[in-house]
Amino acid sequence: MERFPQNWKRIAKLGQFIAIFFLCLTLTIACGGNKTSQTNTPTTTTTDKDRITIGTTLKPRTLDPADIYDIAGLNIAYNVGESLYTYEFGKTTIAPLLAQEMPKVSQDGLTYTIPLRQGVTFHDGTPFNAKAMEFSLQRFIKNGGKPSFLLSDIVKEIEATGDYELTIQLKQPFAAFPSILATPTACAVSPKAYAIGVGKFNPNQLIGTGAYKLTEFSSDKIKLEANDQYWGEKPANKGVNIQVFAGNSANLLNSFRTGAIDVAYQSLDPEQIKSLLEGSEKKQWQTIEAPGTVVNYLTLNVQQEPLKKVEIRQAIAALIDRDLIIQRVLRGQAEPLYSLVPTSFDVSKPSFQDSYGATNPNKAKELLEKAGFSATNPVYVQVWYSSGSLVRGIVAKTLQAYAKKELGGLIEFEPQTVESASFFSNLSKGTYPTTLADWYPDFLDADNYVQPFLSCSKGSIVTGCTEGASQSRGSFYWSDRANQLIEQQRKELDATKRKQIFAELQDLLAKDVPYVPLWQTKDYAFAHNGVAGTIINPSQNFAFWKIVKK
Repeated sequence: MERFPQNWKRIAKLGQFIAIFFLCLTLTIACGGNKTSQTNTPTTTTTDKDRITIGTTLKPRTLDPADIYDIAGLNIAYNVGESLYTYEFGKTTIAPLLAQEMPKVSQDGLTYTIPLRQGVTFHDGTPFNAKAMEFSLQRFIKNGGKPSFLLSDIVKEIEATGDYELTIQLKQPFAAFPSILATPTACAVSPKAYAIGVGKFNPNQLIGTGAYKLTEFSSDKIKLEANDQYWGEKPANKGVNIQVFAGNSANLLNSFRTGAIDVAYQSLDPEQIKSLLEGSEKKQWQTIEAPGTVVNYLTLNVQQEPLKKVEIRQAIAALIDRDLIIQRVLRGQAEPLYSLVPTSFDVSKPSFQDSYGATNPNKAKELLEKAGFSATNPVYVQVWYSSGSLVRGIVAKTLQAYAKKELGGLIEFEPQTVESASFFSNLSKGTYPTTLADWYPDFLDADNYVQPFLSCSKGSIVTGCTEGASQSRGSFYWSDRANQLIEQQRKELDATKRKQIFAELQDLLAKDVPYVPLWQTKDYAFAHNGVAGTIINPSQNFAFWKIVKK
């Protein structure tokens, strides 16, 4: 069975949960935490009324779309470049952008014919047409940048079959293909400004067709000017200044409080967010909140004792108290997750809640005793996590304390930590019985929350997964039925039928429990009261052109 290679790259951490304050290990006392000191509410924000200043701690590694693989770079590409498709604001619904309409797909699901928008020009004056789009996508594949696998794994051929018609042949059917074409990194770039060839990147420029032109890119500042020749909706402002406080959330917070920036987005720690939320309740500024698409989960190695027994895995699933974790550890800045598919997608089904409830220690106890364990013969389970994550360390200790309190020693969790490089390299080796991790999607389709976790190209019930996605995730899960369903949904173009397949996959996950979904992130931005139009998309991209000062 063919699959996409799954890397442990993950987009640079947003940092929403970087610094966590003291957590009481006894679950009878709520956690405290020092509140961020308050300063006076600014009476004015940045002085230029026609420009917007956005503060962030994230600096793009590169601005070459063919090599962008981080949130900061994606956000710039989203505003300066344009792909064939995009997402409706605040949704995961695909909509045409440089494409004139949704693609025509052949009956075998292998040929996508895409009519293109006319009357579009690149920032350097070069006309946009099918040849330019063909060049851009070929370059994306052939230059070998970090995201190149998104297209190279599934695209067989790209050809301009008319002045404004693009035809793409796939290696195998893939219903989520338009979602890949909607990623900002798959945007059109000017053929005059770029070249095709391995490693031929232009990291300091981005010449696309979008609503903004890039005019400055330095270590601490990015400057965008409104594109007065833009074909679509004109920006509500004349330009955007992005101030980069590299890794320094305290400076980002202070700059927002003093009015040096209009909008703060990515990344503030939970205590800083909590402080700004309190200020928002007092009408000092605005909070923009949106459900995120990053999922956090517990991996269970189905090939290690005692987790080979499905009753043990099901008992852990029943025991988990997501609300406790969210309130005690994450300061309420997340949402409970009962499927690996986030609630942002209409195919999401809360199968774990349906099977185990919000938390059910009695069911956990019943399952453990059925498997032959008792207080005098307890289950010992190590919970491993990367030393780079303070949050996951506290989650592991919370799980340990909660199990002790609710089950009286019937199951004992043992938190274990290791440095990040070793943690990720050991996952596919079967080193860890359980791990705490997160997942940033490569593209916004439910497939990207199922195939990378449940798919296995080689294995059996006896051996588990010996080669494939679930091996790389550390669960070693093998299910012939899961493999069949994954292939079915990839070929199915009917949305209703595809939703039914995803429902069965999520139910199968809750039954076999190679993973336990824990929470999905919330995304926060803060804007001063004189600023309107700030929207966070599920992709975590900002539409800069919507933001305006009243």
